Amino acid sequence: MVDEKQLIAKITWRLMPFLGILYLIAYIDRQNVSFAKLEMVGALGMSEYAYGLGASLFFIGYFLFEVPSNLLLERYGASKWFARILLSWGAVTIALAYTQNATMFYILRFLLGACEAGFFPGVLYLLTLWYPSAYRGTMVGLFMIFSALANAVGAPLGGMLLDLDGLYGIAGWQWVFIATGIPAVVAGVVTLLYLSDRPEDANFLSDAEKSWLKRRIEAENADMDKNAENGFKALINPKVLLMALCYVGFPLAAYGLSYWLPTIVKEFGVSNTANGFLNIIPWVLVAVALYIVPSMADRAASKTPYIVIPAMLGAICLVLSAVIPDHGVQFAFLCIAAAGIFAGQPVFWSLPSRFLRGAGAAAGLAAINSVGNLGGFVAQNVVPWIKDSTGSTIAPMFFLAACLAAAALLVLVVGRVMSRTQISSEESGTVQQRAQS
Repeated sequence: MVDEKQLIAKITWRLMPFLGILYLIAYIDRQNVSFAKLEMVGALGMSEYAYGLGASLFFIGYFLFEVPSNLLLERYGASKWFARILLSWGAVTIALAYTQNATMFYILRFLLGACEAGFFPGVLYLLTLWYPSAYRGTMVGLFMIFSALANAVGAPLGGMLLDLDGLYGIAGWQWVFIATGIPAVVAGVVTLLYLSDRPEDANFLSDAEKSWLKRRIEAENADMDKNAENGFKALINPKVLLMALCYVGFPLAAYGLSYWLPTIVKEFGVSNTANGFLNIIPWVLVAVALYIVPSMADRAASKTPYIVIPAMLGAICLVLSAVIPDHGVQFAFLCIAAAGIFAGQPVFWSLPSRFLRGAGAAAGLAAINSVGNLGGFVAQNVVPWIKDSTGSTIAPMFFLAACLAAAALLVLVVGRVMSRTQISSEESGTVQQRAQS
């Protein structure tokens, strides 16, 4: 007899800390430009807008290669493909330390996005293989906590690395890229040896546990329509397209805030190291919210409020941060806004696995994430443009608030569409059962 709670706990302790550490490394390597820019802009003679364009090219590479990467992961397995992702993005991150001009910066940021493409949706796809649906929201939340930890760790780390300026003849901004790129290369080798591709390959599970998990997930997937596993049809599935559209606002607000927050705090007149430590605070709140909100949502019948309410709270706090002049109050609202932006995202990511599986899940999750992450491209171009146009470092928060509020309203639309589809499917199933009887 298999104990469900013990089995889930065993899988969780085996997978989630490891996957979380990989995400922490990924997020630090993605966001290290927010601190490197404090010195790199002057060193390379770039404007804020030109630097923002280069930083944002990450998302173009990410967008173009995300779906192919996830389909290759489904084909070759997580251990081999995640190892390839880690090794390549680590090498590109280190190469960024030797950037000579704006053109080289643009090319390397594009390559970083292309190399990392597929990691986040790949983990989401992996969770559909290892966890029954009732646990996925919580697991995505646990996984995303490491993005908050990455910002919490990356902020003081970035500040301290900048203060190493001149050590061994290496500039501070160069230390930021070197020190954050090496862990990805090391983790790539470890991943190849540690990670199991599927439950049936796992040597830490008994045969009985493997059989139970397979039956449970197959039973959940049995209610999906015949196109749920079709990778191409997932890309044109109206629900996938709608979810991709409404997801844009979340990365836009998230990257806009995390990318720009060190610049806002610098205006308070603090040192690089103090800036880094102050930037720990919002990400601690994000980590707490990423645990509490998805856990509550997994016990609730309706998931939509757990996405919409935090997002609207985040939008309101972004506006308040821009209209209240006191620096301490501004920072407090930005901290709450960060928690609101991130808290509902794990709940959002639990929705696609209700109607996608296999290659369909791999393609659909990647499509939603790749289109949505174009919000990061928009944020890292529009935010510095607003600053250059207005002369204010806090004015871009109005733009982020508007985009986040729009995303929350679109989630309401998605929730209604999915509810109607579920009701129609249940009614269709009832009619078929009556016809068979």
